[in-house]
Amino acid sequence: MAYEKFAYLYDELMRDVPYDKWVELVQRKAEKYVVQGSKMLDLACGTGKLSIKLAEVGFEMTGVDLSDDMLMVAQSKAAEKGLPMQFYQQNMAELDGLGQYNLIGIFCDSLNYLQTEAEVKETFLHVYEHLDDNGLFIFDVHSIYKMMQIFMNQTFAINEEEISYIWYSYQGEHPNSVEHDLSFFVLDQNTGKYDRYDELHFQRTFPIDQYEKWLQQSGFEVLEVTADFEDVSPQTHSERIFFICRKA
Repeated sequence: MAYEKFAYLYDELMRDVPYDKWVELVQRKAEKYVVQGSKMLDLACGTGKLSIKLAEVGFEMTGVDLSDDMLMVAQSKAAEKGLPMQFYQQNMAELDGLGQYNLIGIFCDSLNYLQTEAEVKETFLHVYEHLDDNGLFIFDVHSIYKMMQIFMNQTFAINEEEISYIWYSYQGEHPNSVEHDLSFFVLDQNTGKYDRYDELHFQRTFPIDQYEKWLQQSGFEVLEVTADFEDVSPQTHSERIFFICRKA
């Protein structure tokens, strides 16, 4: 997956994402389950937008991402705000040597970028190894409904003065997967012309009970499975599924 240009367009693409809702959910669950400490690892942190927001409310944040370009943007943002955050380039399915944390999160459906069952299971095992006893693991994924009914064979677009994009989603190779074909048109202020950048992204999800099975096999206690930032059970048309787990 090429992020060279996408890293710098990512925040524009994600500008309407409700990051504050993730912050509120993490705070709420950390308080509810009496997490002993504020040391937190944000996997697939991207350009650091959510990591920084969590740091600003008191969490001691470390970010991990597969993309060096994303991490360069994240490090620059943290430095501008004077936040003493650490960022590391690693694959979440091969996480190694980063110490222990009170909380670990994989947010913004980042887990859905893993393509195989083996990668998901390996990620859960590595998260377990990096959590303190009784530490919390919180992550969210797209529901099967969202993948197959909202994304599938749909086109999304914006057309603005400085940036436009066309985003087409279609059936992926695996069950419950989609491929996102994105074309960006970005204004070059020096020439007045638009540069085009193309990206292809893959996402896959699994049934809720399958995630629960893998979590339990990895040693986690599944405390809650909720939907769409609310403390309610997933319904037929729920779009985002949250798992709150504890290292048993």
